[in-house]
Amino acid sequence: MTEKRDDGVGALGDAVSGLSIDRLTERNHSALLERDVFSKAFSFTLIEEAKAAQVYPFYQPITQSDGPVVQIYGKQALMLGSNNYLGLTRHPKVMEGAAAAIRQFGTSMTGSRTLNGTMDIHERLEERLAGFLRKEACLVFTTGYQANLGAISALVARDCIAVIDRDCHASIYDGCKLAEGKTLRFRHNDAEHLDWVLSNNSGKPALVIVDGVYSMSGAVADLPNIVAACRRHNARLLVDDAHAIGVLGEGGRGTGSHYGLEGEVDLTIGTFSKSLASIGGFVAGPWEVVEWIRHFARSMVFSASLPPASAAAALAAMEVLESDPGIVQRARQLSQKLRRGLRCLGFPAPPDSASAIMPVTVGDEVQTIRFWRSLLDRGVYVNPVTYPAVTKGRSVLRVSCMATHTPEQIDFALEQFQAVGREHGII
Repeated sequence: MTEKRDDGVGALGDAVSGLSIDRLTERNHSALLERDVFSKAFSFTLIEEAKAAQVYPFYQPITQSDGPVVQIYGKQALMLGSNNYLGLTRHPKVMEGAAAAIRQFGTSMTGSRTLNGTMDIHERLEERLAGFLRKEACLVFTTGYQANLGAISALVARDCIAVIDRDCHASIYDGCKLAEGKTLRFRHNDAEHLDWVLSNNSGKPALVIVDGVYSMSGAVADLPNIVAACRRHNARLLVDDAHAIGVLGEGGRGTGSHYGLEGEVDLTIGTFSKSLASIGGFVAGPWEVVEWIRHFARSMVFSASLPPASAAAALAAMEVLESDPGIVQRARQLSQKLRRGLRCLGFPAPPDSASAIMPVTVGDEVQTIRFWRSLLDRGVYVNPVTYPAVTKGRSVLRVSCMATHTPEQIDFALEQFQAVGREHGII
């Protein structure tokens, strides 16, 4: 066991080398055969072993945050692992909007949107989003995850098919599981393979689903060719723009705007938990389709309403974004500075992308966790991403910028990446 540290997380030692998904699978195989449904939980010791060895990298408790800088284990760290792309979670207008909503409405509607949980602030937020995205209508859900579950399951009936990019977000996969129709996959960002899949399932109403920006790789969907394939086969297109709203397109309007194809995207799914500084989600599209989802999406009908403060915070963030579109450009410039800096240092960083996400590939799971810990010791917080979020042997450090970072903070981060990269033999 490694030496105990004052900050609660020790130096990484040999103990981490045995912590792998293979051990987890092997160790719990017999437990899964037990009659007690809890047996797998009682036998699941891997996490406690990782914590005892002080190499557990998840659920790290942040005690204070001003956006670009957080406090963890009593020390300050530069936050380069957040989805707060526009840095609006600490914006005065957003915080005051949330506080004013609590004063006016309280903390919860204590009911579903269908019954007693719809406020005028929900409707104002929906109107604002529909106008911003240039869609006829919008429907706000309690989370972005629920937006995908509700929209997909409401639309993909037994006689329909959902055709999804294999790298789509888990909420899309889960929405497809809830749907009565069949789910088919196509190779990541491969419009030619999508065309083949649709050709082999002609005659069936199809909903093609892609991420606008993929959350682990930062890759932007090949929307021009995906749209072309959809139109050839009369398929509808849903784009999950969770990581694109506020980042891509004119004034942050997303992937469709980025390519000049807003009118070709049938439905846009989004979330407030990234650029819009809150929590919640939405679907935007034709009025009739949104109304159908409103009445047949189980995650809407049978879930409590988005709290007043969350709706108000998202609405205030929308107002800031529309009044200061330059904030989108600032986020882009800082992201490019960091991405190019990492590449110049010799890291296996991805090519230029319009997204705010940049994965630094380390590969080995253990080395990835060690790299993450060394960066944190030097005051830089990033996200270690391992299997099953990425393919085995392709573990990465997920890095992202905010509009509220400074160029000096990016320079500091690059200095620490250089030092740790050399220390661990990555560069």
